[in-house]
Formats: sequence, C-alpha cells, structure tokens
Amino acid sequence: MAEAPRFGTSGLRGLADQLAGPVTRKHVAAFLQHLTSTRRIEPGGPVFLGRDLRASSPAILIDCCAAISACGFVPVDCGEVPTPALANLAQGQGAAIMITGSHIPADRNGLKFYTPGGEITKADEAEISRRLGVIGTPDTQNQTSRSADALTSYLARFEGFLAADALKGKRFGIYQHSSVARDLLGPLLEEFGAETIEFGRSETFVAVDTEGLSSDIAAELKMQARQHGLDGVVSTDGDGDRPLITDEKGAVLRGGLIGLVAALVLQPQTVVTPVSSNSAIDSRFGIEVFRTRIGSPFVIEAMLEAAKDGTVLGFEANGGVLTGSAFRHGNAELAPLPTRDAVLPILSVLGYAAQNRLALSGLHGHLGLTSSLSGLLRGFSFEGLQGLMQRLDGEDGTLDALFDGLGRTESINRTDGLRCSLHGGRIVHFRASGNAPELRIYIEAENDLAASELLAEVTRRLEAVAIPDPRDALRRRPRLP
Repeated sequence: MAEAPRFGTSGLRGLADQLAGPVTRKHVAAFLQHLTSTRRIEPGGPVFLGRDLRASSPAILIDCCAAISACGFVPVDCGEVPTPALANLAQGQGAAIMITGSHIPADRNGLKFYTPGGEITKADEAEISRRLGVIGTPDTQNQTSRSADALTSYLARFEGFLAADALKGKRFGIYQHSSVARDLLGPLLEEFGAETIEFGRSETFVAVDTEGLSSDIAAELKMQARQHGLDGVVSTDGDGDRPLITDEKGAVLRGGLIGLVAALVLQPQTVVTPVSSNSAIDSRFGIEVFRTRIGSPFVIEAMLEAAKDGTVLGFEANGGVLTGSAFRHGNAELAPLPTRDAVLPILSVLGYAAQNRLALSGLHGHLGLTSSLSGLLRGFSFEGLQGLMQRLDGEDGTLDALFDGLGRTESINRTDGLRCSLHGGRIVHFRASGNAPELRIYIEAENDLAASELLAEVTRRLEAVAIPDPRDALRRRPRLP
C-alpha cells in the first residue's frame, strides 16, 4: 500500500507523487473551508503561495492554484521564497500555503499552511483532516492568479538589526546548495560589513538536514572553511526557515546554542522551546523557560499563551527562531512572526560573537553549555518505527540492555518520545520523526568527544535491536551527522 501523506511536526508531508493531484487539492479546499467557517478569511480574498526548489514543487503549485480558484479565492504566486518571507507577507492580509518538504529527501514534499495570524495549530490540522472525508476534489480550468513580492518586506525586517560595520573584517562562506534563501544571505551579510564567498550551488535538490548533516556535506563545509580562511559558514535548509551555521573550523553550531544566543540578543521575558533543546538553558541565564513537544505548532501555541504576560521568543533544537511578540534591536523593529525563521538567528549569532570578540568556536564555552549531537536511523516504515518505539518503552528490558554499561537510567521524560536521563548527567532522547519514517536520536554529554562516542555506540546498538520483519523497510545503516 502506498504511503499516505500526513501532518508531521510542521505541515503536511509525504511522497511527492502521492501528494500531487487530488491529495493537495482536497487539503487546500479543507484548509480554506476551515478558515472561512471560523471567519478568519472571506471568499474572494488572496491566498499567498510560495515554493522551494524541489522538482515536484511547480506541479503541486498548479494543484494549489486550482483548488484556491475553485473555492472562490485568488491565488497569489510569490515564487521561490523562504517560508518566513511568505508568512511575513501574508500576516494580516490573507491565508498562505508554502509548498516545501523542508529538509526531507527530494522524493518527498509538503504543504505548510498559514492563517492571516500565522502558522496553523494542531487543532487546525485536526479540523482540516476531519473535513477531508466530507468534501470532493476541487477542479477548475479557469485559474485567475496574480503575483507578489515577498522578499522586500521580509528583508526590511532586518534593516539596522546590526551596525553597518558590525561584521567588518569577517569573511563568511555561503553554502548555497538548493536553499531557497541562497541568493539573499550573501548580500545581507555584506550590508553589515562582511566579506562573503559563495560555494556549493546545486541545480538539483539537496536535502540538507541542519540537525544531522550527511558526512559529505560536513566534510565540504570543513574543507571550505579551511581553504578560504573563513570565520564561519552560513546556510539554511531547503525552505529557509532553519539556519545552518558553522564555526571557523567548519564545525556545525547546535540549534540550542543558536536559539539561546538569539534569546540573549533580544532579551525576551519568556523562552518557549521543545524538550529536545539543550537542558542547560533552564537554569543558567535568568530567563523563564517553557518546554513543549517537538514541532513548531506546539511552540507557537505556547508562545501565544505566554505573550499575554510579556515578551516571548521561541526556538527549536534545529535552530529556527520564532517571535511571539514585537522586539526592537539596534534600529530594527521586529513585528511578531510566529513561524520558524533562519535569518534572525544567523544575524544574532554572528553579531553576538563579533560584539563579544569571540570566534564562533568560542561561543559554546563562553555560554557553558553541555555538548549535544543528534543522529538519524532511516529506512523504516511508519509502522516499523512505531513498533521500535513501543519496544524501547516496553517492559521486556530492551531499553536497559541498550544502555548496559553506558549509565543507569535515572528518569524518563515522555513529553515527546523517550528522553532518558542517565547517571552522570548524560541524556539520550529517542523520538519518531513526524515528517518521515526516521528515528531521531538526541544526545547530551559533558564534552564533544563524549557526545560523539555516546551517539555512535547507541546507534550501533539500535541497529541490532531494530531487526526488520518482512513488512519493514529497514535495509541500510543509519546516517550520522
């Protein structure tokens, strides 16, 4: 049976050939019907559309336009733009749909849905899914669409965020790959005085997971940093809402560190972040921290509640930063943007390091964080993945055997997956991805070497545990970051 598209941690995801056609049209119609019934939009209004650089995105755009027109709305094509740029343009003006699979493999794609107030919630997802069973497939040949510029207003958010010479004397590499943000990062950093070198541009889609880079990409970043004497490398995932930042050695900065620096720069009263983010932020920085399940909808829901009592910023372990209230930094006025953004944390990290005269490799020690890593075990079916999670959380001793000799399990947090605190302060967190049939493994340890060794050993042992039955698709070794 073909794998059906499903809502994951952020939007609808699935195999591209399963998503195109009736599936996309019905989801778009259900989304618009839901927003109309809740009086958040009126028929005849605009629905803003953006897309990433996947080969399948243009065809899915046609399906979106057809459904939008059939439902009595006007499709507005914003082209190939970062997700936060699309969301920023649509705020207060109309609904929006971003066609993107973000960081997942090229044979997959997805839809991210936005109301005029921001990204949809899990309650919205449930209502969209409910409506799918009672509507037909929209079809129209009379599409009347128009275009709009989403980049100008998005980039205007960051004017004056740093001083014009804040990055003077710094040289950064721009890893372009197939990121939809690849052509804006260089000019943006140059506005603040940096020199930039672009590399790695690809005309075919490259799946860049900022939480777990493939070994060849990681090696390329280190080589470029060394060859060009860079102060760091910056990039994003495919749709420009998750940052990728390396230090001067080409080593990737973890998302928890990136989000924390953004919080230190903007000084919110409350930080909202998933349970997988670095545990040290809860006690060392004088900021109230609220933990959620993993996924931007959960962070957004908590941010909206916290914003009633003061300024609030959210970030995820992948480094994406969300603003739940207005902020001012330098001469920039940042209106709330409750969806992941990659540019804000990139500027925050580079500016903070320069202001404190730190190399990017010095940020971790400066902040006193524990070392964290993440890895992936791939090749499951969704059913096989759930079976493995049940075994790990069962009473047959699978988890105890997995940790034998690595540390006694002192507690397990089940907010999202199994976050196991081991004796000595180490953490091993297992979670089934909501975007693809993959097992994510999050590690915290006392230093980089210990974290790397723990991740490798846990992954090796999991391979032995995750023995496939004939219905499961596990056929190959996991890919480590």
